Amino acid sequence: MSYTCNFPDIYSWIQNLPPISKWKTDSISICISPSCSSQPSLKLSITKNFQFCIIADYNLPISLWTSKPLKIKSNSTKLLDDEPIFNLLINFIQDVLKYGPNKNSSSFLKIPKMDFNSCFKEIFNFSFLTLAFIICIYEAPIDLRSICINTLKNQFSCPQSRHASKLLVKILGSNPEEEWMRSVNLAITNWIVEIQESLNHSIKTPCKLFSYSFSTVGLWKVQLYCPVIAMDIDTSTSSLSDDNLRFSLNFHQLEGVIQLNYRVIIREKWIEVMVNTDNIRFDVVRLVNESLMEERGAGISEKHFPSRISLQLTPTLQTNVLSISVTKSSDNPLREIGMEKSIEAGFDPPNPYMGLKVSASETVTMSMKPWKFEQSVNGNGANLNWFLHDSGNGKEVFSSKPSVFSLIQPKAWFKNRYSSAYRPFTKQGGVIFAKDEYGESVIWKVDKRAMGKSMEWELKGRVWLTYWPNKHISSYSETRRLEFQEVLHLNLG
Repeated sequence: MSYTCNFPDIYSWIQNLPPISKWKTDSISICISPSCSSQPSLKLSITKNFQFCIIADYNLPISLWTSKPLKIKSNSTKLLDDEPIFNLLINFIQDVLKYGPNKNSSSFLKIPKMDFNSCFKEIFNFSFLTLAFIICIYEAPIDLRSICINTLKNQFSCPQSRHASKLLVKILGSNPEEEWMRSVNLAITNWIVEIQESLNHSIKTPCKLFSYSFSTVGLWKVQLYCPVIAMDIDTSTSSLSDDNLRFSLNFHQLEGVIQLNYRVIIREKWIEVMVNTDNIRFDVVRLVNESLMEERGAGISEKHFPSRISLQLTPTLQTNVLSISVTKSSDNPLREIGMEKSIEAGFDPPNPYMGLKVSASETVTMSMKPWKFEQSVNGNGANLNWFLHDSGNGKEVFSSKPSVFSLIQPKAWFKNRYSSAYRPFTKQGGVIFAKDEYGESVIWKVDKRAMGKSMEWELKGRVWLTYWPNKHISSYSETRRLEFQEVLHLNLG
């Protein structure tokens, strides 16, 4: 892959290395960050014992990372043939995973053999770029770190890298993919924390969200990851001065999966496209281990929780779209009205009058699920919305803040939101909306002249995460927001 974001083609450089017999020095290097005469640079070097190193190029070079020694066949026509190149890719991936919260995740890594003529070069270059980015964050000297990270982050988030990252996660498989994203987003979180502490204010980063989608027969799937610290703040009560709570809130990431089922039904006069929820899952996952969270944070139960999810699914080309129908009616919560009456009577013998007191009171209770699901239509687009409500006052959580009374009330629902029998989340603090409860479909009628064509659909989403104090004593609350957009496909006929 030719990187228009100016990152060197490491794979082609390795392929074109001369035989060792023609080397004039003990190593050969390539610069992987901009250099000028007044500043050190970052280089990738290969030595005669077939080890690769990432080096900070001072007058006295500093090694920041070294690969495992590669086994080379003596009869190979190239310096490195396919097998050691593949092993070097595995080395890159394993060392990225070692920087994550699960230090043993790389021991379970199994990657199938790949076709070197298809997308191997893109995956190889991106894997090395990711490793170099993480190495800069954790290992580079402070005077070199800032300039190198700023260069690599732009390369890391360019369109070519985003494309290559999607190719990579497809070969990793689900579990290594999660560990990979936790390693990357832990590094990004540490980088943002360092900058915020030095500048004393928040920053935005172009590396804040990774998402991808795929379309297969009958299923659309979107996967997304984002460090919580990189999400935009919608509302907050005040500045956060509690360092332990700040650590807890910062070192988490949002992980989401959106799975939609679709069916194409051929009618006599039109085509129906029926879409319904298969699974909507969002979790807020720790980026550090439990012991570190207990030591430096405010406890493992202090974290954001999903408070609203909004999805909009729209056909991008609407020439052949005839109509759209939603099947979820607007429902009113059940109201239970009861009358309580009491009679109080008293008799005082010296008094000739009987004192009789009668009092009546009416109580109104409302039965409402904490999560409310709504469908609506915007042009030819379908809106799917899930809202979390405060069970105490019925208000939407994402746009409100807890009352002073609820902050001191030990039995408020958000004080034990991950352990109560009536909790609106999973035990781990996430949410799952499945088709058994949120499976009402949306139906598009499409002109039959579109038969046999491919349709493109745009899925836009917004996710809100809210923090209210749980077991930690604090008056701080905030809501953060993330937006994403993916394109999906289906064939009519």
